[in-house]
Amino acid sequence: MSLQEKIMAAMKDAMKEKNQEALAALRAVKSEILLAQTETGSKESLTQEQEIKILSKLVKQRKDSAAIFSEQNRQDLAGPELVQAEIISQFLPAQLSEAEIEKVVSETIAKVGAQGMKDMGKVMGIVNQQLAGQADGKTISTIVKAKLA
Repeated sequence: MSLQEKIMAAMKDAMKEKNQEALAALRAVKSEILLAQTETGSKESLTQEQEIKILSKLVKQRKDSAAIFSEQNRQDLAGPELVQAEIISQFLPAQLSEAEIEKVVSETIAKVGAQGMKDMGKVMGIVNQQLAGQADGKTISTIVKAKLA
């Protein structure tokens, strides 16, 4: 079952349950997928990498918005954003723990032969590609900085 089919099935369930937050999140995902498909000018389905990238972007947007709302003491707006982020992240691959990310980063540093912060871009590129959708870029960046410092 493709991601679009999964999203449509989840949308139907959300409609039946009258779950407005889930429905809003799923409609946003469907919209982004349709936009990405029309950008290429064809009706071909997206690759799994493209789908993961879209989902990750949407989750990050929701979490960033929730953080801003929390800073401004607007919990009434932050709550729905976090709920939507959780709903969207159900369609992402399982997230790795920090220990697992650290292991991949260490292996990459050894393989590339990175010496210091000047090689951070090289390491980040490889690790981000390897862990696409399985780890947050911010977490990866923090671990890489700690290892190369």
